[in-house]
Amino acid sequence: MVTLASDVEVLARFGRALAAPIRCRILLALRQAPDHPSDLADALGISRTRLSNHLVCLRDCGLVVAVPDGRRTRYELSDDRLGHALDDLRTAVVAVEADKTCQDTETKGCC
Repeated sequence: MVTLASDVEVLARFGRALAAPIRCRILLALRQAPDHPSDLADALGISRTRLSNHLVCLRDCGLVVAVPDGRRTRYELSDDRLGHALDDLRTAVVAVEADKTCQDTETKGCC
């Protein structure tokens, strides 16, 4: 059953999904066009197993959907507005101190 998430939950899921650089790369690739896992893995230079694990997380976070495509499965962003959100986040200016890192002590793993 699909339910709509609250505003805060949507932001938290988006943040958790973006916490891993590989998931960011996957989302940016899918922003360009839907793709099949094997092609995505090749384009990103990662194993299919590793890609599959990250796609599960992105699906669980509600950011991507799997679409049957003949005998294969194609992945795409779950909402076109996510592409615009990624563009906005990618071009946003953030103020960081060179010797500081962003640590998340509250979440463990994915969504």
